[in-house]
Amino acid sequence: MKFMKLGSKPDSFQADGDNIRYVPTELATDIVVNVGDVKFYLHKFPLLSKSARLQKLVANTNEENNDEIYIQDIPGGPVAFEICAKFCYGMTVTLNAYNVVAARCAAGYLEMYETVEKGNLIYKIEVFLNTSIFRSWKDSIIVLQTTKSLLPWSEEIKVVSHCLDSIASKASTDTSKVDWSYTYNRKKLPSEHGNDPHWNGVRKQQTVPQDWWVEDLCELHIDSYKRVLTTIKAKGGIPADVIGESLKAYAMRRLPGFSKGMVQCGDVLKNRSLVETIVWLLPTEKGSAPCSFLLKLLKATILLECGEMGRRELMKRTGQQLEEATVTDLLIRTCPGEATIYDVDIVQNLVEEFVMQDRSAPGENEFQEIRSPRFVPEASKLMVAKLVDGYLAEIARDPNLPLSKFVDLAEMVSGFPRPSHDGLYRAIDMYLKEHPGISKNEKKRICRLMDCKKISPEACMHAVQNERLPLRVVVQVLFFEQVRAATSSAGSSTPDLAGSVRALLPGVSHGSSRSATTNTEDEWDAVPTAEVLKALKGDATLRLGAGGGGGRERTGNELNDGPKSNSENVAASKVKGLLMSKKIFSKLWLSKEKLGENSSSDTSESPGSANAEETKSTPSRSRRHSVS
Repeated sequence: MKFMKLGSKPDSFQADGDNIRYVPTELATDIVVNVGDVKFYLHKFPLLSKSARLQKLVANTNEENNDEIYIQDIPGGPVAFEICAKFCYGMTVTLNAYNVVAARCAAGYLEMYETVEKGNLIYKIEVFLNTSIFRSWKDSIIVLQTTKSLLPWSEEIKVVSHCLDSIASKASTDTSKVDWSYTYNRKKLPSEHGNDPHWNGVRKQQTVPQDWWVEDLCELHIDSYKRVLTTIKAKGGIPADVIGESLKAYAMRRLPGFSKGMVQCGDVLKNRSLVETIVWLLPTEKGSAPCSFLLKLLKATILLECGEMGRRELMKRTGQQLEEATVTDLLIRTCPGEATIYDVDIVQNLVEEFVMQDRSAPGENEFQEIRSPRFVPEASKLMVAKLVDGYLAEIARDPNLPLSKFVDLAEMVSGFPRPSHDGLYRAIDMYLKEHPGISKNEKKRICRLMDCKKISPEACMHAVQNERLPLRVVVQVLFFEQVRAATSSAGSSTPDLAGSVRALLPGVSHGSSRSATTNTEDEWDAVPTAEVLKALKGDATLRLGAGGGGGRERTGNELNDGPKSNSENVAASKVKGLLMSKKIFSKLWLSKEKLGENSSSDTSESPGSANAEETKSTPSRSRRHSVS
């Protein structure tokens, strides 16, 4: 820290209690200066020789009270006045970054100009500020902190503007030219400790990080911080992501609990102003701040009830880089008194903002084009789809979560490319587990979100044993696993399927001229016939097109007969594993069939009666109950 000593005489000011200051000399004091609640017993000559204001005050005092004057509004109070008085006596005074502004403002109040006496206090302080303080990084920050309690005098004498310019200029300096000390807490690299195996005994000059100035600015009050960061942005040269890092560091330092996604109770108005200022200072460039930081800010704006406009802008920015978020980031709790645990509406709005990026019209103005690019990479869509699947699995544990909110959120990303629906299956299963009382139609609705063809073998094995799933879904899952195993074994296209089996599957035209659709109501309401059960239990044949099979169809019993080629052995082992899942399915079918005999309201007819129905007319099929 820079400092300057003025005067050469020893400091002989003494105190008598807390409210009296005096100078013990052979000459009696002839003036009493009241500054606030402190009385200074001093001598007129040294004071009046350097202060034009004291000259006026003494001249204006009446005859009865000519030895006592009152100064109630001097900036810096008794401490600053004492510095000025000591300077007048020629006593030693040490000025530094903590007291120099108060001394400068008090000297200005007392009119200690060069016109009164050469080499007066104002001149000496100005020299110290310009040659030392404003050239020092940390001293400039300290001085700027002290100006807050000295407004508006510190503004009038231009100290604030000089500090802002000094700090912003240094922050914008090329890092290769930074040769002053700064605060930077980070994990050092081995090369910075001299332990680099490629060191070769020659110490390389440490590189200065671009965000070297971030931590020191966290010491500033929010008003000063806002002005500094605005000045830095106006000068240019600082990347947007460094500005974002500065805002993140400031929020972590100034908002208790912010790092954990919450804001602890305290001064609500102060914290609200701080959060709103940080949101206002965010750079406009996409990706300038991490998505996790934006979501923490969003949580804070909700908790502190910040302005709606700032919250809406924050949601827009967050939604545009939603692929960076984690499930934990999205778990925003509702306000006390709400039925649900988490605020699903906010997440829906964020997903909608992400989806809207692909819908930006070419006629938008330049600002909107920068903020809302019209192309979203497929990889980003996949990440958001997985994110939503994980989020759905978490909120599904809420027993008060309406089905409509679950389905609406899942449908928002249904068009995104996803090679696997395991995450969605996990979320659906969790919802069914936590909401056992939902109706058959609601089960259909939620299961319709899932594409059975995109379930992994592990998830398939879980699904065929899952008693919470409608039987219709179990049949679809098991069949597609059969098709997958047969295709991978034969190395050919999907095997020929019986019409009754195809009737179970989504996306089949059923002989009509309409185009194939996925999971229509008729397909979900279809009842598996005896022929389908026969096919699923292993009596239907799968085409094995490799090796010595010659394209001939083999039944499950024939897989153990006669010599087999290597490809047939591989196919047989896979089919054997598949048949294990068929046995599980058979047990599940029989258990649900028995339930159907006791309760006809929730289950369909038995496999035999279902088979008999196929001989009837088409209208009779539409009157059957669906299997769930």
